[in-house]
Amino acid sequence: MTSTDLDPGNPFAAPSQLPFALPDYRAVREEHYLPALLAGMAQQRAEVEQIATDPAPATVENTLVALERSGRLLGRAAAAFYNQVGSDSTPALEAIEAEVAPQLAAHHDAVYLDARLHARLEALGADVDAGRLTPAPDTAWLLHTYRTDFARSGIGLPEAEQQRLRELNAEITSLETTFGRLLLAGTNAAAVLVQDVAELDGLAPDAVAAAREAAQGRGHDTGYLIELVLPTQQPALASLTNRSLRERIHRASVTRGATGGEHDTRATVLALARLRAERARLLGFAHHAAYVADDACARTTDAVDSLLGRLAPAAVANARAEAQALGEALAADVPGATLEAWDWAFYAERVRKERYALDDAVLRPYLELERVLHDGVFRAAGGLYGLTFTERTDLPGYHPDVRVWEVADDGAAEPLGLFLGDFYTRASKRGGAWMNNLVDQNALLGERPVVVNNLNIAKPPAGEPTLLTFDEVITLFHEFGHALHGLLSDVRYPSQSGTDVPRDFVEYPSQVNEMWAWDPQILRAYAVHHVTAEPLPQEWLDTMLASRQFNEGFATTEYLAAALLDQAWYQLGPDDVPTDPEKVEAFEAAALQRAGVGFAPVPPRYRTSYFNHVFGGGYSAGYYSYIWSEVLDADTVEWFAENGGLRRENGDTFRRRLLGRGGSVEAMDSFRDLRGRDPRIEPLLARRGLLEAATD
Repeated sequence: MTSTDLDPGNPFAAPSQLPFALPDYRAVREEHYLPALLAGMAQQRAEVEQIATDPAPATVENTLVALERSGRLLGRAAAAFYNQVGSDSTPALEAIEAEVAPQLAAHHDAVYLDARLHARLEALGADVDAGRLTPAPDTAWLLHTYRTDFARSGIGLPEAEQQRLRELNAEITSLETTFGRLLLAGTNAAAVLVQDVAELDGLAPDAVAAAREAAQGRGHDTGYLIELVLPTQQPALASLTNRSLRERIHRASVTRGATGGEHDTRATVLALARLRAERARLLGFAHHAAYVADDACARTTDAVDSLLGRLAPAAVANARAEAQALGEALAADVPGATLEAWDWAFYAERVRKERYALDDAVLRPYLELERVLHDGVFRAAGGLYGLTFTERTDLPGYHPDVRVWEVADDGAAEPLGLFLGDFYTRASKRGGAWMNNLVDQNALLGERPVVVNNLNIAKPPAGEPTLLTFDEVITLFHEFGHALHGLLSDVRYPSQSGTDVPRDFVEYPSQVNEMWAWDPQILRAYAVHHVTAEPLPQEWLDTMLASRQFNEGFATTEYLAAALLDQAWYQLGPDDVPTDPEKVEAFEAAALQRAGVGFAPVPPRYRTSYFNHVFGGGYSAGYYSYIWSEVLDADTVEWFAENGGLRRENGDTFRRRLLGRGGSVEAMDSFRDLRGRDPRIEPLLARRGLLEAATD
């Protein structure tokens, strides 16, 4: 067994002395991580052993609270490590991740397959059932959660099957790490180098400069590098006039991980699908998707299939109608040409401009990052929740691009916590956008929240402004919604903090926060020309609001295709998963056709070979969560509108009844407390222009 001792000189040996226990990345070196993680696992095992062997009868304090207090070293080391691996990885960090991943899986199993610990939890449950114990509501829910987690971890299985479960968990964790590593390397390798600047016609000057900067950063003496973002659609496709280059970029995007060679992810995908299916079967579920849904708000795959199936036909019908208009615009340029996936974004912008006299190229000068952040994102949070943000240039991030803000809460005696923003793309950062916790808010240990938002915006040359597309503005507001869920958490127990809620509920608050990007009061404040300081013209604002449903058929179809593809892989039994990596594309095509979303001009938002959410991240069989959460989100946006919109009273109510509760109550009870009823799907259908088609 690994020693519980850790060199006192290791920065993780004691809690960070920086404000809010922010990890001191100035002191952390790569070689500090592995010893801290190993010692942290050993320390928690020793702590759990003490709990499990305590001769006193189980109580809330000596069992539940003791479990919540355990693993502090492991927690602080793992939070800092995995944050850096995702945001600023190196070969050395990747090697540590590969080494430690199966050990962390084994560590989890050692805790959740401990029969002695389980017996103490069951004894507490029996006391509650018999009326001998009446815990506080958050404690009762904590007990329920632990008992559920032990059951879902296989505590009731015979020893031989538990051993196989341990093997499966270790293999799955290692393969997730492998997928992420292959995808990051493959995405970097697939970046498109353009030598002739004339091919970049249509790309904004600042985007051209960023492409030149990216090429230089990767060691190219000449040329312009179009780096790939995680989703299928690439931002440059909306403005590049060169159809051949658009096709080249699109093909580079959709073939990531599926071209053979050192970055091919398909064998890893099949192994993950098969092993997860075997694990679900071992635990008594028909397939992995059923295992996931059982612990989510959805409860069953029938409920998931029903929602996706209801939306798909209407979404595809809208997309086909949109394709007709785009095809006509293409034919005017290239007679006889067929609309392809690499044409969609370009001609969507063309048609948008014709219909609404507005496009991303016109808007970008009004969407400068600093202004959007301070007069948009932070302003909305101030108006709703009374928060203010002060940049702390004295506090370190894990990369020079990382910025730190101290968050103050109006009327509170002490600051609320820290917000870290890491907005720019780089070769060492995985694709997409996400939120991490470095410190979880909780009253038990007196810890205040430290949260991180990551985006992947192209970094302009030094001294130049960072101009955003409106999609990037929405992403900024979305991820900050996750940050608010962490910052405004007000719970007692660490494991109930902030975003520690079911996967199909976690996107709900973040999607609600997107509404403020569209709010006229907020939009007028942040949409200001970065050179002239002129506000966005009122007629443009009116046009933006009027065009919100434009291209929604495409947006909904590409999302649903990915969600249905996720379900297709994870509703397989272990013997149904293909064994030949060359069959992945055929399986994918058949699954999309079967689900009614096999429409070539609108490929899935993520294809199998680069679907990091479900093969490298925590969304396996859970990508449906975004649309499930959007049902709650759209209904809640109606609640805000009914109650006057951007008002402090509304923010306080949303904070008290939902954001602050984190995972301390059953998730849907928080929604019902806010709304006074179960959610309705009609607001979502209306938002996405599907109301009439979905009710026919």
